[in-house]
Amino acid sequence: MRLLRPNPARRHASVLSVIPTDLHWQPDQDAGNRAAAIVAELACGTPDGVDVEIDVTWHDGLTVVDCGENLERIGCPHCGASIDTEWWADLLEAHCEDGFATLAIELPCCDTESSLDALEYDWPRGFARFEIAVWNPDRIWFTDEELTRLADVLGHPVRQVRAHL
Repeated sequence: MRLLRPNPARRHASVLSVIPTDLHWQPDQDAGNRAAAIVAELACGTPDGVDVEIDVTWHDGLTVVDCGENLERIGCPHCGASIDTEWWADLLEAHCEDGFATLAIELPCCDTESSLDALEYDWPRGFARFEIAVWNPDRIWFTDEELTRLADVLGHPVRQVRAHL
């Protein structure tokens, strides 16, 4: 699992990640590499993607794709309460080495059983077993048309998460 933390070599970094909408789905190596080449072109505006760093990762288990400092609020889908972001940070820290075997959780606000992917995050985040991460892209978001193009290459719908570190 990759926790997004400030790296001295990447001060004030932003990361734009593309992940499958199905958190368990993974593409084959060829499709993943073709999609990464397209992401490089889209992220920096040149066909060879020279000016950006891209990480393409096939995770063994469920990994959080975090929004970093962009996180403003986590809401409970059951009682509507705000969930303490420190609770979230502690949970991420506890799973930083092995990822998540399950997303099932007892919520701290109302003791209701739920799933981490059902929480209401103010700034998108996700869970995935495949990720294309662009470090310091020349853009904020990919367009819907670009996400459709990436989905066609991968063979599965995708969404995006933006992190600020």
